[in-house]
Amino acid sequence: MTSLTQRSSGLVQRRTEASRSAADKDRTLGEEDHDEPRRGDEMDGDETGDSKETRLTLMEEVLLLGLKDREVICKSDAPTGDVLLDEALKHIKDTQPPETVQSWVELLSGETWNPLKLHYQLRNVRERLAKNLVEKGVLTTEKQNFLLFDMTTHPLTNNNIKQRLIKKVQEAVLDKWVNDPQRMDKRLLALIFLAHSSDVLENAFAPLLDDQYDLAMKRVRQLLDLEPEGESIKANANELLWAVIAAFTK
Repeated sequence: MTSLTQRSSGLVQRRTEASRSAADKDRTLGEEDHDEPRRGDEMDGDETGDSKETRLTLMEEVLLLGLKDREVICKSDAPTGDVLLDEALKHIKDTQPPETVQSWVELLSGETWNPLKLHYQLRNVRERLAKNLVEKGVLTTEKQNFLLFDMTTHPLTNNNIKQRLIKKVQEAVLDKWVNDPQRMDKRLLALIFLAHSSDVLENAFAPLLDDQYDLAMKRVRQLLDLEPEGESIKANANELLWAVIAAFTK
């Protein structure tokens, strides 16, 4: 009975959000008609996501999906230009003997019982990601007073980017579902697994209607039930990607 109540509550929330989105769209149609000639090129850039100012890292996308972190491992030790990624790469490059992917996930996230290795933990990840999103114009910074102290918060300021991200995740398991993880975009596949491990993936499906929500969650479950070791040895598989997935879904 409790699960049924929770399920019904979730459906109300999804339908409410879906209705709100439809209302917002209708309300802005008139404004878009006037701006269409001027904004044509701008919209093209938004759809492809190629704007340098709004190009997000996987960790930033995971944070943005949650908004109410985990690390990414690169195949090269060349600097990426992202402070968090470069910090992780430096740890990996300077450590001998090499650690396993599983170990690095635990060390960089601070989930280790070895006090001699606590220095590997990436500090203040959420705050640093939020500041990156502020610099890219996605979030803003505000001070809120909580009784005896002030707290820095980062409210969303560019909802278009978040909605585009949500649409991308939804389409991956609905309209653009390919039923084969080896054919899926590797970055999007990684985003789905990381968002699930961070407990924010369902936020992307909240606006869906009930049947769409059920189908999306069914297909996500198909991905989560995959055997990473078996997937990693298939033709054209990205072994490192599946090693990281194995570490997050153990």
